[in-house]
Amino acid sequence: MARLRISRSAGALLLLGLFAVSACRDTGGAEDAFFEVGGKLFVFNYRVATARYLVNLNPLRPIEAGQTAVARFEDPAGGDDIEVRQAIWPKLSKTTIESPPVRCVVKDRPYKVSIRIEGPEGKLLQSIETTITSSENQDLLPDRPLVVGPFYTSNPDLAGRPDGKLPGEDQATCPAAT
Repeated sequence: MARLRISRSAGALLLLGLFAVSACRDTGGAEDAFFEVGGKLFVFNYRVATARYLVNLNPLRPIEAGQTAVARFEDPAGGDDIEVRQAIWPKLSKTTIESPPVRCVVKDRPYKVSIRIEGPEGKLLQSIETTITSSENQDLLPDRPLVVGPFYTSNPDLAGRPDGKLPGEDQATCPAAT
């Protein structure tokens, strides 16, 4: 009897996990979608003091050569959206779109991301709208990269400062968290 309870519990956890994963996916709402969002997050690289958006797109059908993903990421520092064009390679199991480094990321604030899937002639095939929310504030990153050069040499600017913070460092003016 105890074995049956474990199986039911494991089954319930598996179903809950599958529901949670499926609830996180954005497909753009179309039944004939080309891609779905397989994952999305902010990547904080403490070693080089950068934060970036990262979105994975999973194909839902065969991909034609020449397709392009055009992503527009909300700039956390304000200003115009950041646009990234990414070629979609037909033989890859996913397409990863990564932004250049961004500043002023705030914990628990949703940032807008729009992705256009374009055909070889630039024709719109699919639009995907989603948001990405960080679990951390960007101020946890050091003021400058911790290492420099190809051999990961300690940054001499941060000597004696293991937290990577410099007193009086000219910090970017970030918009107030809303």
